Amino acid sequence: MRVGICHCLACQRRTGSAFGVQARFARGRVAIEGRAREYARVGDDGGRITFSFCPECGATVYYACEEEPELVGVPVGGFADPEFPPPGYAVYDARRHPWVRLPDEVRVVDAPPEPGPPAP
Repeated sequence: MRVGICHCLACQRRTGSAFGVQARFARGRVAIEGRAREYARVGDDGGRITFSFCPECGATVYYACEEEPELVGVPVGGFADPEFPPPGYAVYDARRHPWVRLPDEVRVVDAPPEPGPPAP
């Protein structure tokens, strides 16, 4: 349904990268098989997100947002396909690393700033 980039600090920590990139699919078009472990967190907007990851390698395989139960998110890196469609939107732009450049056609939807790291 859509491909997006998230620059939030939680996605940066979860992916070990400067952002997360995911594709969202209608739940009815996704077949989930095999074992998965789950990790749930509450985002800054108050929504609960449940990540399902491979118990063997630890990679996030898919996730679901409480506020969009009809969708399933899949990290684009899991497809290992350089020809995967590009993202159409980006969120939490205030947390984007200054060296990250987005194509002009990416719609930026900024979310409220997240709290920064604790002061030393």
